[in-house]
Amino acid sequence: MKRTLAYFTLIGLSVLTAKALNVGDKASAFSSLDDQGKQWKSGDVVGSKHLVVYFYPAAMTGGCTKQACAFRDDKSKLTQLNAVVVGVSGDNPEGLAHFKKAENLNFTLLSDEKGDLAKKFGVPFGKGGAIERVVDGKKVTLSRGVTSKRWTFVISKDGKVVYKNDKVNAAKDSHAVCLVLAKL
Repeated sequence: MKRTLAYFTLIGLSVLTAKALNVGDKASAFSSLDDQGKQWKSGDVVGSKHLVVYFYPAAMTGGCTKQACAFRDDKSKLTQLNAVVVGVSGDNPEGLAHFKKAENLNFTLLSDEKGDLAKKFGVPFGKGGAIERVVDGKKVTLSRGVTSKRWTFVISKDGKVVYKNDKVNAAKDSHAVCLVLAKL
């Protein structure tokens, strides 16, 4: 391992990263599969809009659903504030599609099954898992490769991190982000 890399272990969660992103840092471009199984690229947003990237542990669980639904409900405010929201979890694209449909989500969900995005942002993560839920009267299994901590970042149009929250209140996250965006 190179000297510039650090390894962290926190209550069974781990992350290998060159450096956790902090306010003022330039965010590297990234891409991942979205809830439709298509490649999504941050470069298609950064430069013209602000980008809200929120990491959550698992689709269709209590806090994660509250957080996603708050972003869904604040979509018009976020659009007026010139921002695009993406939710990131270790769930596979199929599970994300079920989550999006079940909760009528109106923004993109990104799959981070191996934790590559979590590593890039410095978000701790641990082992994955699976849960069963009912969607449209049919039992489905949602599988995730990793389970990340709940962290939120706002990246300005110029590509810099202007907000980082590693102690997110799931139900109030969207409101906090809107307050930050209103000052940009």
